[in-house]
Amino acid sequence: MAGNGKMNERRARVWEVRRRLTQDGPPRTRPREGDFETVTVPERVCDQLRDLLISEGAQTVVEVGLAYASSALAIGEALITVNPPSPRHVIIDPFQERDWSNAGWDLLCSAGLDSIASLMRASSSIALPQLLAEGLVADAAFVDGSHRFHEVFVDLYFLRKIVRPGGLIVIDDDCTPSVRTAVHYYEQNLGWTEIADTFPSEAAPTAGAGSRGASRTRCKALRLPDPSFEPSFEEFRTF
Repeated sequence: MAGNGKMNERRARVWEVRRRLTQDGPPRTRPREGDFETVTVPERVCDQLRDLLISEGAQTVVEVGLAYASSALAIGEALITVNPPSPRHVIIDPFQERDWSNAGWDLLCSAGLDSIASLMRASSSIALPQLLAEGLVADAAFVDGSHRFHEVFVDLYFLRKIVRPGGLIVIDDDCTPSVRTAVHYYEQNLGWTEIADTFPSEAAPTAGAGSRGASRTRCKALRLPDPSFEPSFEEFRTF
């Protein structure tokens, strides 16, 4: 019972920081109008991400992109709820200090999540190979870093080697053509399958002329195949 009480206290502390972030915004923002509202993952989507990780019993999670920490706080809440012996949350953000003035990391610390989280202040193309070389095995990953096609593609390339077979990779801004195209390669050629209706209520308008208000689900959850496999180069499917 004492253990449950401590866990509930930790969750309450995280929830209070999440509540303040939603209502009041971060302590510091970049000098751009509406930057927090534009950049941050909405609270509703963060709740869905948290619930997904809890249902998976995730113990180790890799996150690409920290910014104002809305998703990181939700991931931390999930890890506290699952309450494994050694929870681990590895966050990669080379711009946390320069662009975000450490606002996201400071929020994580105020929630007490620095006890399970670590911040790698390097680009994901450097940090992810390092984690792979160290032998890290994760249960899930949340990808919200660069939205350039080649950088998303490289993130996913390394994460498929870090996330265990049968694990999860959740993509933010799947509505963006560059992100969606990179993801589609892995679905077509490496057996990644979408977990339908995981993020049913948050739709993001598609950009571009002629969209006529069409919308796509903002986040996408993908299950990695178990066992993992390497396809023959002769089996390449265009994407």
